[in-house]
Amino acid sequence: MKTTKRNAVTGAYGYTGKYITRKLLAKGEQVITLTGNPDRPSPFNGQVPAYNFDFDNPARLVETLRGLDTLYNTYWVRFDHGDATHSVAVKNTRILLDAAVEAGVRRIVHVSITNPDANSPLPYFHGKALLEQAVMDSGLSYTILRPAVIFGPEDILINNITWLLRRFPAFAIPGDGSYGLQPIFVGDMATLAVDCGASAENAVIDAIGPETFSFDELVKMLRAAVGARSLLLHTPPRLALSTSKLLSFFIGDVLLTDDELVGLMDDLLVVDSPPAGTTRLSDWARENAVILGAEYHSEIRRHYVGGSDK
Repeated sequence: MKTTKRNAVTGAYGYTGKYITRKLLAKGEQVITLTGNPDRPSPFNGQVPAYNFDFDNPARLVETLRGLDTLYNTYWVRFDHGDATHSVAVKNTRILLDAAVEAGVRRIVHVSITNPDANSPLPYFHGKALLEQAVMDSGLSYTILRPAVIFGPEDILINNITWLLRRFPAFAIPGDGSYGLQPIFVGDMATLAVDCGASAENAVIDAIGPETFSFDELVKMLRAAVGARSLLLHTPPRLALSTSKLLSFFIGDVLLTDDELVGLMDDLLVVDSPPAGTTRLSDWARENAVILGAEYHSEIRRHYVGGSDK
């Protein structure tokens, strides 16, 4: 008799985790989610039970994970905000890994970042490197996925760049804009994750899409896709960052951090690997021009003020 595979997805009510969960449910598999907000309304009509992360109660976390086959881990923080810091995210993820091992979970599909580096001065890339090593050392069967930028209807970065282009007469491009990005569609990312969950081989995969843009090319493409007329100005990086921080104050969110700008300009969102996704952002942007950038997507509201998980 065939047994239905049971999985856990961190942040299934959120962005990437939601698409992974949809793929798993479509395959007839069972899913639970781990979240910091288990009482949040579910987009899955009660099909996906929600459990607290319980990082402060590892024994209970072990029991939550017991009997599961695969853990899909998207848990992380984009920037430090209150008690949610990169160092805390590293500590919590290690607790999660230990609990998965003790619970007998077979496999983990772990979402990382392109070009992680344990020696990086950037907490995001440093922390991701530490966790990749922790996954490899855990004894779990694993795939580590390294996306650069994930785009889709609920994405923040691509959407908010387009929102600025739609609403302001000028857009500041830090420096010469020659540094690059390799965006992957969230649906392609979810398909990749679920395919890797069904495997037994250990792997590290650069989860990038089929197009590579310089930042300058990206902004021009998005402006054309939605018919915006914002003037593109190449400015000193510090001026662009100061402008971003001023806008962030009025919006009540964080548009761009110092570390994100450094990582972007250091070409940490570009790798020399074959594409893992097939959806072209340039095509998707044109096809979804009506919704792209039509509304601002707030990181703070989504993750810290009653919003969804990572």
